[in-house]
Amino acid sequence: MTVSHDTTPAAPKRRKFALIAAAAVAALGVAAVYGIAAYGRNGDEGACAGALATAKRIAPLARGEVAAVAVTDSGVRLPALAFKDATGTEKSLADWKGRTVLLNLWATWCVPCRKEMPALAALQQKLGGPSFEVVAVNIDTRDPDKPKAWLQQAGVTGLAYYADASAKVFQELKVIGKAVGMPTSLLIDGAGCEIAYLAGPAEWGSDDALKLVQAALQKP
Repeated sequence: MTVSHDTTPAAPKRRKFALIAAAAVAALGVAAVYGIAAYGRNGDEGACAGALATAKRIAPLARGEVAAVAVTDSGVRLPALAFKDATGTEKSLADWKGRTVLLNLWATWCVPCRKEMPALAALQQKLGGPSFEVVAVNIDTRDPDKPKAWLQQAGVTGLAYYADASAKVFQELKVIGKAVGMPTSLLIDGAGCEIAYLAGPAEWGSDDALKLVQAALQKP
């Protein structure tokens, strides 16, 4: 049996091209992994050092009604999330610079969200002020009047109304693993850095929640 070997001048070129292509793919893989890791760091370790310190301080208070709250263990500044207020004015997290925020995403089609809204209103009533606000962003994408009507019918008052009819806020948080379902809540410091995260509802008006948020508001 005769074994044929490709000894034409083109063969070394093809092998060289294959090696270059393989190296390029490997480089892209490394770049992709580095890119994901870089987002986790985001160059914000210094800027988010305060959030990390706060997270460590409040960790023992994530218990009882807020036991599912997960404090951050990495210095990550959140994306520049954008939405609108009740007048249609554009807003973003930057508008709360210097203030601690409990960002909550909710929708009228989400039963746990609806049940949670009175508790969020209670938290805002008890702790809301110059240093803290509950920022509840509605992401209903169809009837823009439905969420407002539901809040009125449910007697949920005391919360400023914010909405994102495109649900882009949810998608941006989903990309970084901070929105896997509804409701979603994030405790964010005045530098826009994550302090803690919760997937699902909580009794935000409870003593446990109040102690947790109050501890987050205390200066070290």
